[in-house]
Amino acid sequence: MIKSIKCAAVTWLRAVLAGLILAAGVSPASASADTPVGLHVDGTRVVEANGAAFVMRGVNHPHVWFPDRTGSFADIKSFGANTVRVVLGSGQRWGPTSAADVSEVVSLCKRSRLICVLEAHDTTGYGDQLGAASLDQAATWWIGVAAALRGQEAHVVINLGNEPFGTNLLVSPFWASATSKAISRLRAAGLRHLLMADAPMWGQDWAHIMRNNAASVLKADPLHNTVFSVHMYGLYNTPAKVGAYFDAFRAAGLPLVVGEFGHKHSDGDPDENAIMAQAQERGLGYLGWSWSGNSGGVEYLDLVTSFDPTRLTPWGERFLNGPNGIRQTSKEATVYSSR
Repeated sequence: MIKSIKCAAVTWLRAVLAGLILAAGVSPASASADTPVGLHVDGTRVVEANGAAFVMRGVNHPHVWFPDRTGSFADIKSFGANTVRVVLGSGQRWGPTSAADVSEVVSLCKRSRLICVLEAHDTTGYGDQLGAASLDQAATWWIGVAAALRGQEAHVVINLGNEPFGTNLLVSPFWASATSKAISRLRAAGLRHLLMADAPMWGQDWAHIMRNNAASVLKADPLHNTVFSVHMYGLYNTPAKVGAYFDAFRAAGLPLVVGEFGHKHSDGDPDENAIMAQAQERGLGYLGWSWSGNSGGVEYLDLVTSFDPTRLTPWGERFLNGPNGIRQTSKEATVYSSR
């Protein structure tokens, strides 16, 4: 008798709750589908499934060009990084990175207790760079490796495409529509991860196309789960320029990270001290370019020489061990605290 009363009460309560949900215009299925399952956006912040703020502090690693350097993940972690942004290929210029390789990369990240930002590099400079992939082509590749990504929402961020437009003003204004379409395709394929959208104009957003259109792109994401990424090189050569860009996103209530930056570059002298200090002050993530293997005159961007963690370059010493650097400011993701 007691059992039957309890069951009846539970049935009544479920009916009431279902009625409340339907009255709000939301089906139980959609309510569940919209619930964050891992890393996600909360206002201007990136947070974990448990609501803990997660501030990216990490390194870019050129996996697609050096696939045998798997020890780099543990080496990067040894300096205290909490994130690694991994260069992958969608097949138009590099790769394609297979689903099996993506799975192995995710395993390497998890083994070293790193959040794994996976990026499709072939989109770099689309419109300027011969053979560069479109974001639509990158989306097709992401969907093709989706089996390696599903279930990894607490550990993986999907960076749609690296620096997906160059400076060609005939095509770069299409950044917002192309980014929104790629997001829609990934969501339709069931990928619920935190997505990262790089800025156009080789990532530096010279014409403020991303800054001015990010709100519409975020609104178009049915999960409202996209963070925006600016790459800070020669354009960002003063504290005022760095701060103005950061503050524009904060004022708009939009999430932002610095997906790449260096201490100098062929296009000018970025103010790495301002980037790191102001990111720390505002609770913004940053990822330095890059672990090792640079060539073509930008070898100075290597953090370590020849992938050897005992041979820090001047940039590596500054970035990893200096003020507002990785050792001083990085905090491990709480998803690893129970492991």
